[in-house]
Amino acid sequence: MSCHQCLTGNHNLCVKLEQTIVGRHGAFATRVRCHWSWATPIPEGLDVAKAGPLLCGGITVFNPLLQMGVLPTHRVGVIGIGGLGHLALQFANKWGCDVTAFTSSASKADEARKMGARHVIDTHSKEGLAKAAGSFDFILSTANANLDWNAYLEALAPKGRLHVVGVVPDPIPTPAITLLSAQKSVSGSPSGAPATVAAMLEFCARHGINAITEEFPMSKANEALAHLDAGKARYRIVLKNDLA
Repeated sequence: MSCHQCLTGNHNLCVKLEQTIVGRHGAFATRVRCHWSWATPIPEGLDVAKAGPLLCGGITVFNPLLQMGVLPTHRVGVIGIGGLGHLALQFANKWGCDVTAFTSSASKADEARKMGARHVIDTHSKEGLAKAAGSFDFILSTANANLDWNAYLEALAPKGRLHVVGVVPDPIPTPAITLLSAQKSVSGSPSGAPATVAAMLEFCARHGINAITEEFPMSKANEALAHLDAGKARYRIVLKNDLA
């Protein structure tokens, strides 16, 4: 709260940033202590259980829409329909964008459309990716996997941007000629500042955006983790305290 980033409203970029989970003991607490500036009220109309995931996955995909100047006239692609992607589709749709979901799971196509995708492209289909060449103003990658990055760079329109919020295991190769020839760019961002969190929650309340969640009692946290590890979660798991 004293560095240039914090004082200019970019708290999430603070050079002395402290995380609430990483490097801490425990995760399933009945209470959490935070700095008052991060204690953001939940607007009326939002279910607290469904609002919880917005404070992590939600802000991670909402923040780029503001930071990168995404417009309602833009064609937006979302890679990965999971804990982050299912919220990104809803945000981009209510933002007014023409939204495309890129997914490796054909079974998620109908779900993606219900969440706001106007189009769905199977990422296993090289033909589908090729047809999309030169058409997107903004592609948001929420996947935690190595992808055919050149195919997505080719899918960008001139001045298009590939923005990464998923933790990709390996470095992302970016051919300079692909960027130079059409003034394309690659970027990334972490979470969001308190003011952006508040704006996101108001946006969700206004447009009826909610995380899709499954609830487990706190006493069955291990079962919830096994459910998550098996890839069965749709799309965020919320633990309800029954240990008081």
